[in-house]
Amino acid sequence: MNSVLKVGAVSLGCSKNAVDTENMLGELASYGFKIVPDAGLADIIIINTCGFITPAKQDSIDTILEMAEYKKTGSCRFLAVTGCLSQRYPDELREELPEVDMFWGVKDYPAFARELAARFHMVKCGTFRRLLTTPPYRAYLRIADGCDNNCSYCAIPLIRGKRVSVPMEQLIEEANALADSGVTELTVIAQDTSAYGIDIYGRPMLCELLTELARIEKLHWIRLLYTYPNTVTEKLIDTILNEKKIVNYIDMPIQHISENMLSRMNRHGSAAHIREITDYIRKKSPDFILRTTVMLGFPGETDEDFEELHAFMREHPFDRVGAFTYSAEDGTPAARMIGQIDQEIMDKRLDVLMRMQQGISLDSNLRRIGSRIEVLIEEVHSDYALARSYAEAADVDGLIRIELNGEIYHPGDYVTIEITGADIYDLKGKPVK
Repeated sequence: MNSVLKVGAVSLGCSKNAVDTENMLGELASYGFKIVPDAGLADIIIINTCGFITPAKQDSIDTILEMAEYKKTGSCRFLAVTGCLSQRYPDELREELPEVDMFWGVKDYPAFARELAARFHMVKCGTFRRLLTTPPYRAYLRIADGCDNNCSYCAIPLIRGKRVSVPMEQLIEEANALADSGVTELTVIAQDTSAYGIDIYGRPMLCELLTELARIEKLHWIRLLYTYPNTVTEKLIDTILNEKKIVNYIDMPIQHISENMLSRMNRHGSAAHIREITDYIRKKSPDFILRTTVMLGFPGETDEDFEELHAFMREHPFDRVGAFTYSAEDGTPAARMIGQIDQEIMDKRLDVLMRMQQGISLDSNLRRIGSRIEVLIEEVHSDYALARSYAEAADVDGLIRIELNGEIYHPGDYVTIEITGADIYDLKGKPVK
């Protein structure tokens, strides 16, 4: 057995993929592989790919080719590709990428680790422990995998299959272990978090899960991403508001507001519900942070459909918006629809929407000047620190730059600051004595 074989991983795509990478690395470490942060120094390189939309697929291919160069110029002797892209196109990738020594899809990472260990004559020498790729004070808790919504543009059910929720007791055990290891901010994720539990309990159980997570003493913040509008209810919002540890922040991708578009996208729920739940949130808590995602240029989107979305987002402003143009994905019903939109038109609509959103974001940030808030320190430099408050999710939202003025902070600290400045995405602040 060679106990010093070094493994480096590159994780692409979403936070759900990052959790897969962390579980994979934990399995490999239990066989004695040494996990290193720099893939360029590794004997074995693993690329966990994304295959959601065309740009992500291209990024995965580019990364594979980039990492393959280390077989010529570095210490890499084995290149493995895992994840969504290799799940979706295994035969094509094997033909086109002879540089890759092993392909693996999604799920069953214990079997992947056994296969890799067998190739290098490694034997089990420890117990499994998920290895975080995030800073040690924050982690993602994936509560389900796969999706039952079958939106007409989305390949996730083709890749990940139907939704499979993790039993609540197992999630509580994992969350407790993360908290005991030093995690204080837990971000709850899935392809559709608000439908958690329907497949095993017969009804959504996210409220009950959040209530149990909030009882874990060592957790400080709990954050919720990737909720689906039709199962975002007043009960869920009230649960967030009533539990001190659950930050007043929700990510609720609406994709569109036109009933015509929602129907063609096979989105469940209704435009009326989206309007009602956003109004409810604003009425209950004006400082509640709303994040969403919208798609421009879906097949058949008319100027009137776009104007309806534009008007809705102007009249029901979201604090955070991710917008993207439609991408036809192999095997999806939308790819076969008539009425495909020219890319130039899609780009123009995206530009119009995001110009408006920049103004909304700036106004939202300017209103925070003068407020005193708790923040989590992410980075510390010689004379300033970067931090996030309840209003900023890691990796997707802006940051707050804090002029230290002699204060000494460390990553993972929770401190109180005063907001002193703002721009479109980021804020400035100063310590409060």
